[in-house]
Amino acid sequence: MVRRAALVAAMALALAACQERTVSSNKHLQPIPPQTLALMASKGMDQDDPILVRVFKMESELEVWKKGRDGRYALLDTYPICRWSGQLGPKIREGDRQAPEGFYAVSPALMNPNSSFYLSFNTGFPNAYDRTHGRTGSHLMVHGSCTSRGCFAMTDEAIAEVYALAREAFEGGQRAFQFQSYPFRMTPENLAQSRYDPNIAFWRNLKEGWDHFEVTRLEPSVEVCGGRYSFGTQNCTPVDPTVTAMVRQRAQADEIEVARLIEAGKPAVRVVYEDGGGHPSFGLATARQTDVSSATAFAALDAGRNRNDDRLGVVSRPEALAAGPRLVPVDSRGRPLEEATPTAVAVQTRPAAPAAAPVATASVPTSAPATAAATPAEPREPFYARMLGGLFSTLPLGGAPASRDPATTAPVPPQRGASVAPGTQPLWPSSGYSSLD
Repeated sequence: MVRRAALVAAMALALAACQERTVSSNKHLQPIPPQTLALMASKGMDQDDPILVRVFKMESELEVWKKGRDGRYALLDTYPICRWSGQLGPKIREGDRQAPEGFYAVSPALMNPNSSFYLSFNTGFPNAYDRTHGRTGSHLMVHGSCTSRGCFAMTDEAIAEVYALAREAFEGGQRAFQFQSYPFRMTPENLAQSRYDPNIAFWRNLKEGWDHFEVTRLEPSVEVCGGRYSFGTQNCTPVDPTVTAMVRQRAQADEIEVARLIEAGKPAVRVVYEDGGGHPSFGLATARQTDVSSATAFAALDAGRNRNDDRLGVVSRPEALAAGPRLVPVDSRGRPLEEATPTAVAVQTRPAAPAAAPVATASVPTSAPATAAATPAEPREPFYARMLGGLFSTLPLGGAPASRDPATTAPVPPQRGASVAPGTQPLWPSSGYSSLD
């Protein structure tokens, strides 16, 4: 208990000078929910084992992976992202409204127990790669509520659970957890669809880190070599030739599948948003919201708004969410072929199973397959069904995934069909970690 109190005090002191306003409470000490503890036990995990976090913009999901007793990471749970802003692609400069993409390290000093938006942690942007490329920005957070200007807004209930998982991992001795932020899941379908996007070279670089993790189920080491992310290296030299060969084999198999999809007529498109997106499970709720001024938003926070009555908190730019993404067909130079229109698509509402089982690097030859049979989906109600259960009776939460053929249809973002009367200004609160960029 003394160690825990010291850790909490150090986190609070490290963050106090960085926040313009604070909301003091002990909400950062909430325990991990019993359902999640039971899930850990069923997967051979302890609550103080290390974690790893992956975020996907297009799918609007955050995954928490936890190291098991075999020393490898396994997927613990998938959480819906209520709101992220900007477009697919990395953050370039202060004020561009982009949420970051890349590989980051989140230490206890980046955890914010006194966030203006319930709880939050800083992603660690800019990292060494960002600084190498002159990218600027600050206070890019994962936090509660449903408002974003370069952040990932999770709702209060979701961030409370993720925060508790991180806190317990730090208590167990983890010095920092890796935060991997992607534009989408690095599948051949998504890469084929995005082949002419201006960011494709950067995304293929991110996929190298994705492949390392998918092959080993270990946190990949990360450094910057020649202006690129380099994974599984030390001083830009591969650490384990066996792993390097397995990663290369997996990458080559995916490239063959990308080529097959293109030959089969997979169109090249750019996914364009009015201003970011959010998970489809929040669709009707966010569409009903109306933007308010920052003064009104903070007055509500200071008044201790009843979160049971407004479990999403403030929703930024609901009209942009309601507009949904546009799929813009492009030529080989990334130029639009025709005027794009909003496209309705079917989207899974349950988290996908892990793509590959972990492989022990010490005993597998370089010719071993890089992938294995997919693990069956966890027969458990997903977090977002638990979170929203009973809140919006019209939402089909917890249902079966939408039927579609993954070989011919790429996963693409949801189309939000609800209409919202425009006419109010976007919410950009004037203070707090979650609103500065």
